[in-house]
Amino acid sequence: MSNADAFEAAARAEAANTEARPVVIADGLVTRPAGTAAATVQHFLRFLRSQGLDCVAEPVSLDGEVETLRYIPGASGGEAWYHQHTDEGLASAARLLRKIHDASQAWIPPYDAVWTARPIAADDLVYCHGDPGPWNFVWDDSTAIGLIDWDYLHPGPRIDDIAYALHWFVPLRCDEFALQWHHFPEVPDRRHRVAVFLEAYGDLPAFDVVDAVIARLEAVCDLVNELAESGQEPQRTWVLDGALDREREEIEWVREHRDLLSPR
Repeated sequence: MSNADAFEAAARAEAANTEARPVVIADGLVTRPAGTAAATVQHFLRFLRSQGLDCVAEPVSLDGEVETLRYIPGASGGEAWYHQHTDEGLASAARLLRKIHDASQAWIPPYDAVWTARPIAADDLVYCHGDPGPWNFVWDDSTAIGLIDWDYLHPGPRIDDIAYALHWFVPLRCDEFALQWHHFPEVPDRRHRVAVFLEAYGDLPAFDVVDAVIARLEAVCDLVNELAESGQEPQRTWVLDGALDREREEIEWVREHRDLLSPR
């Protein structure tokens, strides 16, 4: 599959995602289908807000298969790409992720906690977002002010979220995607953007960026396949539309461009 074909297929998958998970924003509230982990996620969000973090949405209600949260004003979703092009925007997302990770360590999950993503044992355990791409941050101009959509909340190492974020923020993807999907005016200096993100997050042990990103992408493939096989949407539609093949192509691109991506 060519990059252009992959881009078109990914756009179809995103449209399927929107159709499968309708979200209504009105009167300062977000109403959306509740995932299986919604009660656990709302418990977590309430904890973070009790610690003074207003960068996550305030849960309002959970009624059967529908949940309601307080809307965080700002740009997100498809509008988010443009706000993280600058070093300032990139660094602000890394700092926000660090603040949330640090605060999360004091959370005690409920005894019946449900995780959509698989928990991962770690010495420096945090509670990971699981999907910290630019679209799930809320932006005020070039500053990340919120992180939403916590469906894939799970315990794990910081690197789990960091590797995922690097893939999408830098981006550790082909030139065509950087220009067409991420809307950069020119192909960015990926090595520089990796360094900016890691420095802004701060105080990390040495790790191999490329190996970490590859491992994270492989874990994404495993999770999507697992959810699809259980009949869950939109993952089932993604797999039918070739999402796993596209993910594996992205993994190969990262592996083949190690020299371009690893910080010096």
